[in-house]
Amino acid sequence: MTGPGRPADGPGTDGADGARPAPRLGDDDVTARLSRIDELLEQVQTAPGPTARAAVDAVRALTEVYGEALARCLDQVDDSVAGRLVEDDLLDHLLVLHDIHPEPPTRRAARAVERLRPALRERGGDAELTGVEGRVARVRLRSPGCGSGCGSASTGIEEAVREAVLAVAPELTAVEPVPETAAREAAFVPLDALSRRPAPPLGRP
Repeated sequence: MTGPGRPADGPGTDGADGARPAPRLGDDDVTARLSRIDELLEQVQTAPGPTARAAVDAVRALTEVYGEALARCLDQVDDSVAGRLVEDDLLDHLLVLHDIHPEPPTRRAARAVERLRPALRERGGDAELTGVEGRVARVRLRSPGCGSGCGSASTGIEEAVREAVLAVAPELTAVEPVPETAAREAAFVPLDALSRRPAPPLGRP
């Protein structure tokens, strides 16, 4: 995550108007707060009575308003600024959450797989996005020391890739492994190629 851990004007300094800037949350602080929000919402959703239901409705309405505010901010920036926004993990997550992400799901899926590759390679595995057909992402997987499939190791890699892809591209419904022979014939989708001529997001005109 890039943005949240960096103070706007440096620690202990004043902004241009002399006002002290609000403190920024670091990555760990953001993660802790998100976890706490999940815990609290789970408690509220399972609590009986009209007060609990009203609390859930209030959170839902507030989330929708903040989503609309974020969408209006996105309307005011050009493509280069939008590209920098999605590099921040927190903003990237919120843009997906509110269904206003400027990138198509294919691009997001490719980036999710690329982010996983270093960790997979350290363990002797690998993954490559070969394409998206309809609402299904096709991924070639290589498990440690055993080609495209090898018991629990293959299952673990497949599950990690599936979770990563569907988290950033919920418009997709599935992530399916491509057999090794088919993967050799399929054209690999380079990340930079996706950025040159992005297709419109699924379900959008």
